[in-house]
Amino acid sequence: MSTVSDERTTETGVSTGEIAGGDPRLAKLVDRLPPRMGDAFTYLLRPSSRWVRIPSGTLLVAGGVLSILPLLGVWMLPLGLALLAEDVPALRSSRSKVFDWIERRKPHWLDPPTSKNDQT
Repeated sequence: MSTVSDERTTETGVSTGEIAGGDPRLAKLVDRLPPRMGDAFTYLLRPSSRWVRIPSGTLLVAGGVLSILPLLGVWMLPLGLALLAEDVPALRSSRSKVFDWIERRKPHWLDPPTSKNDQT
C-alpha cells in the first residue's frame, strides 16, 4: 500500500475496507486520487457520513444531467452514482459490474499509485 493511502487511513482512523463499503477495488481507485480529493472521498464513503453522501450524490447526478451548462459536466454523473451506490442496493450491483469491467479491460487503474520521487 502506498504512503499516501497509509496517511489517509491513519488521519481518518478508518480502515480501507470500512471506507469502501467492503469493496477493495473502490479503495484502490480512491488511493489513486490526489490527496485532497481522496480525503474528501474517504470522508464521504465512511458509514457515518450517510447524511452527507446521499445529498452529495443526488446533486452530482443532477449536475451530470444538466451537463450542457458551464461548469457542469458528464463527469458528475458516474461520480454521483458511485456515491449513491453505497446506500442503494440496486446501484451497488451495477457498481460491481463496472468494477469487474475495469478489472478485465483497465487493470492498470487498480494498480497502486507510483510516487513521482520513486526511481524504480
